[in-house]
Amino acid sequence: MARKKKDSGGGGGTPAWLITFSDLVTLLLTFFVLLLSMASMDRVMLAKMSPFESRTDSVTYQGAGKVPSRISVLLKLLEDPVSALDKPERVKDLLFPDAVLPPDLDVSTLDRNLRILEKPEGVAIALTNDLLFTPGSYELSPAAKKLLEQVVLMLQYSSADCNIAGHSDSLPGPGMDNYVLSGKRALSVLEFFIASGLEPNRFSISGYGPDKPLADNTTEAGRALNRRVEILLKTTQWMGRYM
Repeated sequence: MARKKKDSGGGGGTPAWLITFSDLVTLLLTFFVLLLSMASMDRVMLAKMSPFESRTDSVTYQGAGKVPSRISVLLKLLEDPVSALDKPERVKDLLFPDAVLPPDLDVSTLDRNLRILEKPEGVAIALTNDLLFTPGSYELSPAAKKLLEQVVLMLQYSSADCNIAGHSDSLPGPGMDNYVLSGKRALSVLEFFIASGLEPNRFSISGYGPDKPLADNTTEAGRALNRRVEILLKTTQWMGRYM
């Protein structure tokens, strides 16, 4: 009988060179997928490191068109917390110009009940509860919604994360624990923002009760300032936040 020729492919009927070639193609495909994913991460990283620049050049929010000049100037100012704190009146005027104030709210009342605060993460807009709620309530007043519409307008053109924190004075409330009430008031502001179309995953809320006073709780004026909601715009983004 004639002797069979040996299989030159190394067994199994598949040539050895084809196995090597398929391994090489798989490795190249994996390499290019990795490059693509890294490039996408780099773009997201740049956007998160500059939460204002990423959205203030042209259109952005739900077809709203080019950023209003007032909001553009405001966001540029808030990019640098030091500059914002040096010009708190400028921030107030840009955020709440006279033309958008509710009819029953005058400029002097707004000035008494609005603070621009420095925080480690950025700049906070502190609105006293006299501007937002009736005593003991956590439902936003119609005037409060008018004011918060302007904050929504600003947030529409920024990708910065935001924390909403409720605060109270040191006196016990008649119907609800101060911690619970401050948390519910922060939640009411958050619900208004989300109902206005802002992305929920940008926001967090806190209810600090009387733990972080701005003023002396032994006076009525001090207690009025301590009853507040702070809207913290986190202009200082931390590295590695890709979500």
